Amino acid sequence: MATNDVAGTSRRTNRPNSVNSNYGSVHFRDDDGSSDLENQTEHSGNDKDISDEKILSGTFESLDYDQCENELFQQEERKSSKAYIKKEVVRWLVFGLIGILTGLIACVIDNMVILSTKLKFSYIKTVVDSCVDANLSCFHWPFLIWVGINAVLVLCGAFMTAVIEPIAAGSGIPQIKCFLNGVKVPHVVRIKTLVCKVLGVICAVAGGLVVGKEGPMIHSGAVVAAGISQGKSDTFHVDFKILQYFRSDKEKRDFVSGGAAAGVSAAFGAPVGGVLFSLEEGASFWNQALTWRIFFASMLSTFSLNIVQSYVKGTPWSLSSPGLFNFGKFDTTDYSGLEIPLFILMGVFGGLLGAAFNHINYKLTIFRKKYITSRGTQVLEAILVAVATATVSYLTLYFNNDCQPMRKDPDEDSVQFFCDDGQYSATAGLLFHTPEESIKELFHDIPGTFRPATLAVYCLCSFFLACWTYGLYVPSGLFIPSILIGASWGRLLAVLLKSAFPSATWVNYSKYALLGGAAQLGGIVRMTISLTVIITEATGNITLGLPVMIVLMVSKWIGDIFNEGIYDMHIHIQGVPLLGWEPSSMLTNISATEVMSHPVTVLRSYESVGRIVNILKNETHNGFPVVEDYDPFTEESPDSGTFGTFHGTILRSQLVTLLKLKVFEEHEDAQQIKKILSIKDFRDAYPRFTPIHRINISAQERNFHIDLKPYFNPGAYSVSHCASFPRIFRLFRALGLRHVVVVNRQQQVIGMVTRKDLARYRITQHLGKVNMEELPITN
Repeated sequence: MATNDVAGTSRRTNRPNSVNSNYGSVHFRDDDGSSDLENQTEHSGNDKDISDEKILSGTFESLDYDQCENELFQQEERKSSKAYIKKEVVRWLVFGLIGILTGLIACVIDNMVILSTKLKFSYIKTVVDSCVDANLSCFHWPFLIWVGINAVLVLCGAFMTAVIEPIAAGSGIPQIKCFLNGVKVPHVVRIKTLVCKVLGVICAVAGGLVVGKEGPMIHSGAVVAAGISQGKSDTFHVDFKILQYFRSDKEKRDFVSGGAAAGVSAAFGAPVGGVLFSLEEGASFWNQALTWRIFFASMLSTFSLNIVQSYVKGTPWSLSSPGLFNFGKFDTTDYSGLEIPLFILMGVFGGLLGAAFNHINYKLTIFRKKYITSRGTQVLEAILVAVATATVSYLTLYFNNDCQPMRKDPDEDSVQFFCDDGQYSATAGLLFHTPEESIKELFHDIPGTFRPATLAVYCLCSFFLACWTYGLYVPSGLFIPSILIGASWGRLLAVLLKSAFPSATWVNYSKYALLGGAAQLGGIVRMTISLTVIITEATGNITLGLPVMIVLMVSKWIGDIFNEGIYDMHIHIQGVPLLGWEPSSMLTNISATEVMSHPVTVLRSYESVGRIVNILKNETHNGFPVVEDYDPFTEESPDSGTFGTFHGTILRSQLVTLLKLKVFEEHEDAQQIKKILSIKDFRDAYPRFTPIHRINISAQERNFHIDLKPYFNPGAYSVSHCASFPRIFRLFRALGLRHVVVVNRQQQVIGMVTRKDLARYRITQHLGKVNMEELPITN
């Protein structure tokens, strides 16, 4: 049941219309709860309808990362030290199991992609060779076979995603980032999502789409973590009671952080990079103990993958395959200080090209959201892109076939195609291999392998195809396509530099291809610290860390001038109430009374069952202040605006559980029920709590009462009515809060602040201009 995150409130009515700051005049959007958006204006003053990313969706719930420290929680915390040690041991074992299973899933994905790609490649090669040997003009058959195989594979992947589990589309990184930020995305960590993700990404990569399997591994690791840590499944009717301690949003968040890091580690063989990725991109909470546990999961992930891959390759315990993709060995590590300006220019170009990529993809995403809405059209678009990708590749081979002399030790996958005897097609090598193998060729093939025209055409084709592909209803990673684009123009730059400076020894093709890939990746996803470590670990060359960091930082700075990163862009298009790292100084003059929702629905500490049932049925809110000195049946004076003395908060899930267990004071066994009731009773219902309309409450029971004192959170956070917006924002962001109560000087409730109340104030930057606007919330 989708519910609001507004905590026991109606929409607020007091709000400033504009704010003047050092940045200029900033206009807010008024929100009266209506759906009429035609009167809204952009900050530039031009009358136009609000675009999709200018709306905050009211359908997303928040997660409860704040620990409810009620009497039941305190009773459990007073248990013996043996229970605490047991809990910590189980916690470490769960993190270890997450790493192992994530590594095994990575092995399945990698080997299935390699196997299916080789089968497709070998069949097409056989047909091409037969045409060459017979000197026949039958090259239309390889094309039709190529298109047909790719279309069928992509059809399977798109069907599983669009029809069975749509949340499995894309890389999954935006969704996991939302989850770690405190936003509940439906079905994001379900087992069905994992199955569709794994099978779908195999079909997408093997189907020739310009996608990578590394991004979806992050989502897969997060799903594994969420499933393993809870120890139960309604689908398979499994319940491991030993893991009941971890059945809460707070505990699940920590495990999902570890799963995401394990996914990065399995993808790139970068356990340290995985930890930093989880920290930089998503985690709303961090401490030293969590760092050690996440690193432990990341190490086991890459170690498990290493072991299995060594047996698959026939070299048991030869641990030389730490991840799904490593960048190969970079022997040349030196670079001149005179090259640093060149590295900066590469970062600038990567940032500009990344901003262009994001802008085009943004327009495509808006188009898809408006017109490609049915499941059938979503599957058809994926097939269309698969056919277009195969067609572009074939036309590239026909019109720009880069024929090179056959090497002394020819690659077994070398194809003659339209080349003469004794030659092979370098273009076909790039197009027929998996994206990961193509990147290795761009990184490490000897000088002269590719003509400049080949690199330029391949870069342009990869750019537009990757831009079109990301956002399809198929699992698709963006890391590898971004590196593929950047490696193409990076190697092209090296070719041009070598032509301009023939005697220059500092021009190294591998180095410039790597830095081009890093610049392009940074320009699209806008990450710096974690990507620097991931690339350094993947290359095994720490000397290149500084150039990589330079191009990543510059590309991020340049890209941020024009638009936001690709993941944040997709999050905002969906209207997710994501909270950034820091509030803007432009919001300092806004106080809690201007942000809060008002009036407030409150509960008394000794409340009637009938009133609780009515509130839960008529309100969609998830949290309610518990107060004293308040009579709900006496209308408050319009001038007072207070709702009793604040004592704590109680959640909808807690109230539903109390009603389900019938913890009513008038029952004869009421005191006995209260004694045996424990926090376990609330954990058993997590995360799918019984809807209120499924709980049977008789007319007589509606007159009974519930004592809420043992169950509500007496230490819930509250803020003064004069607290500033940045202060409230930091409280939410640092502690992972879902809502906070606003009180006056007499500790009387006057309002509530929720995640959406904060997220609706958005700061945007474009071409050096900083703007602030208040977004309307829609259902």
